Amino acid sequence: MESNAVSAHEPNRRLELTPERMRELGYRAVDMVVSHLATLRQQSVGRTAPRAELEKLLRKPPPEQPAAPLDVLEALGRDVLPNTLHVNHPRFFGFIPSPGNYVSAVADFLAAGFNVFAGTWLAGSAVAEIELVTIDWLRQFCGLPETAGGLFVSGGSVANLTGLAVARQVRLGGRTAGAVVYYSDQTHSAVERGLRTLGFEPPQLRKIPADRRLRLSPETVRREIAADRAAGRVPFCLVANVGTTNTGAVDPLPELAALCRDERLWLHADGAYGAAAALSPRARPLLAGLEQTDSLALDPHKWLFQPFEIGCLLVRQAGWLRQTFTVHPEYMKDTFRPEAEPNFCEWGVQLTRSTRALKLWMSLKVFGVDAFRRAITEGLGLAELAEAELRRRPGWRIVTPAQLAIVSFRYEPSGMPPEDSEAINRRLVEKMRDDGFALLTSTILNEQTVLRLCTINPRTTHDDIRQTIARLAGAV
Repeated sequence: MESNAVSAHEPNRRLELTPERMRELGYRAVDMVVSHLATLRQQSVGRTAPRAELEKLLRKPPPEQPAAPLDVLEALGRDVLPNTLHVNHPRFFGFIPSPGNYVSAVADFLAAGFNVFAGTWLAGSAVAEIELVTIDWLRQFCGLPETAGGLFVSGGSVANLTGLAVARQVRLGGRTAGAVVYYSDQTHSAVERGLRTLGFEPPQLRKIPADRRLRLSPETVRREIAADRAAGRVPFCLVANVGTTNTGAVDPLPELAALCRDERLWLHADGAYGAAAALSPRARPLLAGLEQTDSLALDPHKWLFQPFEIGCLLVRQAGWLRQTFTVHPEYMKDTFRPEAEPNFCEWGVQLTRSTRALKLWMSLKVFGVDAFRRAITEGLGLAELAEAELRRRPGWRIVTPAQLAIVSFRYEPSGMPPEDSEAINRRLVEKMRDDGFALLTSTILNEQTVLRLCTINPRTTHDDIRQTIARLAGAV
């Protein structure tokens, strides 16, 4: 009989630890996470290390011999984790933060620990059902009909890519020749990247300048469509923004939906950032028309406070996903199921996939939907507070008022030459990053550098906002 014992001199070919060592490692890892989260407010917002420094720390030959697990964990805590930006920090206001939550982190650990496979019903029936249930919760939040369905993916880039692939298949039969897609110059770069991946050439992409409110103008789109039809092209799809990364702008969805019906265009909405705000009564009027989209991308790792990675695609007819992606190879014949028991590998591009639904499902169950609703609503108010704080300070100009928890602004005192103001605004991001108290990022609007705050973290307080604005003013 073969012994399960492993000699101290024999390689651990089974890649196992004893139960005692597993608990020791796991408990220490939990302690690290809890300590990090409990002290996050007192920490800096993180650090970006130079490549040369990291090469010296981390560039080693592949290790032939084992190391003590706790030693490896200690090195991780010493050399790796401190050299990251803490995007869940309550004063991380850059880009679109991912606040995360501990319950979802535990769910990810359980999914990895049990090595759950969520590509087929055969291998992961219960987690597939959780994905169906959680997707349907999101469908309800966004007001889509009961015929709608969807799946979880890595993030907004893949959600947009998948939605546009469905549009291409359903409306064009998979062909791209002559088809034209319309979107604004405020649309996330993931959309253009996805269209290129799907075979659309640059002449088929209509990037339309946004209006003065940085929204897509239905009248401008209508003129572009007419010109393309007159030239023998095939207007095919319109991409609407539901919360742009630059300013939180929402395109006029009801008017664009009516335009798409009139012109027989597919309406895809990139709501990776803003669609989850539909949970808040304060934001819901701004998102009117969301329920009329044919496909919708949203990212629970943004405004539903999940850890990376979890994006989502919803489509108006769940059957469109199978129509687009189903392939039945002979080696998968044992997994073919009735339609009521979906294989999510037939609904998107991934066969090998873990469960992303589990963490969202578990955190909604633990905290309740109303906690998420209140957290989203508070995020809206924090951006309004930031705007008010900036308005009362001399020299600051609000470029776009607070909308969907984003406010953009510039330091532009009266009499300062434009080139000096531009230089100061560019330097402020670096100064704040070096200071470490809070982090914001910049963008370009109307050919000027503009600073922006995104205030969606539910752990951010009013004092965090006031102190950040004061720190920013002091850095001028």
